[in-house]
Amino acid sequence: MPQSIQSLVSRLTFRQLQVFNSVYELRSYSRAGDMLGLSQPAVSNQIRQLENALEQPLFEYLGRQLYSTPTAERLAQCVAGMFDEIQRFQQDISTQQGLIAGQLTLVAVSTAQYIVPYLLRAYTNLHPNVTINVKVMNRAAAIARLSDHHDELVIMGMVPNDKPVFSLPFLDNELIPVAPQGHPILTASPVTLHHFLEQGILLRESGSGNRLALELHCQKQRIRLQASMEIGSNDAIKHAVIAGLGVAVLPRLGILSELALGTLVEVPIKDFPLRRSWCLIHPQGHHPTPAMRSFIDYVQQNINPFGQMFARMKALP
Repeated sequence: MPQSIQSLVSRLTFRQLQVFNSVYELRSYSRAGDMLGLSQPAVSNQIRQLENALEQPLFEYLGRQLYSTPTAERLAQCVAGMFDEIQRFQQDISTQQGLIAGQLTLVAVSTAQYIVPYLLRAYTNLHPNVTINVKVMNRAAAIARLSDHHDELVIMGMVPNDKPVFSLPFLDNELIPVAPQGHPILTASPVTLHHFLEQGILLRESGSGNRLALELHCQKQRIRLQASMEIGSNDAIKHAVIAGLGVAVLPRLGILSELALGTLVEVPIKDFPLRRSWCLIHPQGHHPTPAMRSFIDYVQQNINPFGQMFARMKALP
């Protein structure tokens, strides 16, 4: 190791780098202190020592806003890589000891957020040393995460067919047509898809898995699909239907309470529910971390119990 690097390393500590990383991410000395259990003067002291070691300023205030210097930007890249390697090292040690540890990041499309907690309940008991981070986003953002090859697993219903991915289907996803309690369409018989759509169909944004499934179904039926209103989340669509703004096609598992209460009513239409599968996905050729592999194995081993559990939930009054 060159003498200049030895000299620099001897003046740095992991604690300084940890404090720096927190300040950099939070853009605040006080919030970084709260997260690390340090006072603001203690955080300032650690940053000052680090700046002295580097002989470069890392942060500066413009008004009340904290900004990072070019040196801080480059240091942040180094620290991120260093901490990633340390985390992998910890995972390797845990694996050698027969333990599964580290961080498991799950990216769930917004319609899957209702099922993820039930998947995790038994897994957390099996692997208490795994730290779990769940990120909820729309389908387009989730696909972008797949393209970036992050160390994470994605849960979605409509698997992209233009990307080389490993896909594990593990649970049925029923999309059902619904209307608010008392809507005139509930007294019609039979109800056609065309008649249902004429009631003012509320749709997610373009690219949403739910919308894509309905679009494909309408194409097969040669029926034009025109949104009465576009709304950015299933929860918002659910409440819009209850408020009388229109009708929608929603995942059954996301509206079980409303169906039980009668505020939403399933509309009987031929060829519904639309049936898709929730899938666990990661890019092919991307070696899963031990925590990721343990979750894939856990899901694969529990496909039948998951199906039975959610079937019981659907059957509840």
